[in-house]
Amino acid sequence: MSNELKETNFQITGMTCAACATRIEKGIKKMEGVKEANVNLTLEKSTIKYDPNLVSNQDFQKKIQDLGYDVVKEKKEFDITGMTCAACATRIEKGLNKLEGVNKATVNLALESATVEYNPSLINTQEIIKGVETLGYRAISKEEKDEKVDYRQEQIKKQQGKFIFSAILSFPLLWSMVSHFSFTSFIYLPAMFMNPWVQLALATPVQFIIGKQFYVGAFKALRNKSANMDVLVALGTSAAYFYSLYETITSIVAETHMVELYYETSSILITLILLGKLFEAKAKGRSSEAIKKLMGLQAKTAIVVRDEIEKEIPLEEVVEGDIVYIKPGEKVPVDGEIMEGRSSLDESMLTGESVPVDKKVGDSVIGATINKNGFLKVKATKVGRDSVLAQIIKVVEEAQGSKAPIQRLADQISGIFVPIVVGIAIVTFLIWFIWISPGEFAIALEKLIAVLVIACPCALGLATPTSIMAGSGRAAEFGILFKGGEHLERTHCIDTVILDKTGTVTKGIPQLTDVILHESMDEKEFLSLLGSAENQSEHPLAQAIVQGVKDRNITLTEVQNFEAIPGYGVKAIVDNKQILIGTRRLMKSENIDMTKATSTMETLESNGKTAMLVSIEGTYSGIIAVADAIKDTSKEAVRRLKDLNIYVIMITGDNSRTAESIAKQVGIDHVIAEVLPEGKAEEVKKLQKEGRKVAMVGDGINDAPALAVADIGMALGTGTDVAMEAADITLIKGDLNTIADAIFMSKKTIRNIKLNLFWALAYNSIGIPIAAIGLLAPWLAGAAMAFSSVSVVLNALRLQRVRL
Repeated sequence: MSNELKETNFQITGMTCAACATRIEKGIKKMEGVKEANVNLTLEKSTIKYDPNLVSNQDFQKKIQDLGYDVVKEKKEFDITGMTCAACATRIEKGLNKLEGVNKATVNLALESATVEYNPSLINTQEIIKGVETLGYRAISKEEKDEKVDYRQEQIKKQQGKFIFSAILSFPLLWSMVSHFSFTSFIYLPAMFMNPWVQLALATPVQFIIGKQFYVGAFKALRNKSANMDVLVALGTSAAYFYSLYETITSIVAETHMVELYYETSSILITLILLGKLFEAKAKGRSSEAIKKLMGLQAKTAIVVRDEIEKEIPLEEVVEGDIVYIKPGEKVPVDGEIMEGRSSLDESMLTGESVPVDKKVGDSVIGATINKNGFLKVKATKVGRDSVLAQIIKVVEEAQGSKAPIQRLADQISGIFVPIVVGIAIVTFLIWFIWISPGEFAIALEKLIAVLVIACPCALGLATPTSIMAGSGRAAEFGILFKGGEHLERTHCIDTVILDKTGTVTKGIPQLTDVILHESMDEKEFLSLLGSAENQSEHPLAQAIVQGVKDRNITLTEVQNFEAIPGYGVKAIVDNKQILIGTRRLMKSENIDMTKATSTMETLESNGKTAMLVSIEGTYSGIIAVADAIKDTSKEAVRRLKDLNIYVIMITGDNSRTAESIAKQVGIDHVIAEVLPEGKAEEVKKLQKEGRKVAMVGDGINDAPALAVADIGMALGTGTDVAMEAADITLIKGDLNTIADAIFMSKKTIRNIKLNLFWALAYNSIGIPIAAIGLLAPWLAGAAMAFSSVSVVLNALRLQRVRL
């Protein structure tokens, strides 16, 4: 039985505050087989890691619904062809219901259609169609939409409708309240609005139709033995409404019309809270602009050849292996390999480089880049969720949905806040009713309501996730992908940056510069043996040697045996001759005498070149040297890091002379040279033992262990997949300046979070005592509470305007 964990996501509806997110998170974590669960209030999304042998997606959905919430589902109809009897319909139905992410599927034989309800986070229409096709039938979606239904926009429209309805009914009540003040005596108010029964008629729909959501939320929270914002709002508004109802009834019995009513308090509170929620929803929608921009980069359609016919189809229908036609000026729809044609591609969306890159047959292309001037035929190699852009979007979504450690504290505070507030409100009521205004129930009730309303912990719950969303989204626009909120938080603590040399400080595209033969060796034969041996290696230096040999029109021969020795070099047998190419350590380990090469090696290395010794048949035969150009931005990047008081180190497996020469050119004062791949991780650990917070920056497979060990691993997007997988941050552009940018964005985001938390806590700390001593009317408390949530979100959105 496999114990491999799977990850799933659900878009959740019905959450109102941080307590809701915490409750769902705790509920899911208690389920058998759940390893990790995270619920993000701002994104309204859950991320769950689980053992599929013990629990399923359907179990999670049921749990979320049992807790009083729901998951976003989509329903689509498909035309099915190929069915011949009821058994076919049953087979398709069973097959669809087994697909991960499908909640319910029904197939109608008579109509030849299928209705599928599914979770769009787990499965899309193309995967459903593919599922039907694997069963031997065909499915066609009845409605092809270019864009998904934006459920967030639908929620905003509903909130707008509720607010308008509530505001219309509440306005006359507000008018009646305002007219009580001496400075508003000139305001005319129809007498009917002072009638208790008219006020009751206006307040009741607001309380029980518009306010239903608060009662439902409070009931679900209390049923699950917790409390949230809904509990406070329901308690506060119900107290005002039912006390007023009691006074209305007793006034009729006593035949008096001079009564203190608080209908306007409950109605205006609900209206103001709805207004705050409306602003909050709109602002939260803006905080996911980064994802929308990235999705907007995708082409919507692609021209493919199917059955020897050229046709334009939706991007979702392109499959791996399709031949895609790309005309000049069009976006490249998918990742693929050029089969025919030449062109230059604008890859600035990925690399930040404005200069178009020349492409020819055999070169790879990336979806969402722009074909500038040539016609291309491209074979699709990665489509849908496997494409580079889709992976970038996934990383950004995961970062925005994850929790920074600082948020855990806010969640804990929110979790215990509501019961404490209810206790304070009751004590406030008793103090006013017994000591300050003995027997004055209405006055004491007003203070209780004000305390309940002012204390809603919405701002506290929103303080961190909105900043994480805005900060990670803005960073993504600059080509900096944080893989999680915890990495975004930790990066601001970095005080030491270790830079790998080849491909990081340098361009990683070295060139063969020197060929120095020993005694009477023939250069053409020497280079043929050398190039053939190195042709088996993927190391950048090896590729430089091979390219240099090919440029001299020298033919490569077959290799009988090849072995790459990390940190040393290569060993191979070519034309029945044993070839060794590599470092002094390699020659020493093979007992090769290289004394005659020492001075030449030192001269080459002092000039910043990487020199390699060559032995043929156990005898020293010559030296070859390659030079790697330094990236144009490396010197400026190092200066910026130093300006941030960061200790910069360059690490390399290269010899110390070459390393020192490169380091000197870019302004790095500290070099660790001749380090084996496994030694890089050890060097990181040494610095960590000194108490340093270390960021490792690399691009190669040999950097992966160090990237994983470092406090923050940063992989260049121009490097290998292994390095990017091991890293916490991917720097898409491959520009070292983005290291300083990442640290800067982290500092900005953490400062923003701390400011949010400070104001959220200060607001409640100041607001509760002010309300308790009677200096805050309930409707003002409601307005202030709504404003606090909106202000926190708007403060977080300032991160979207940060310039690097």
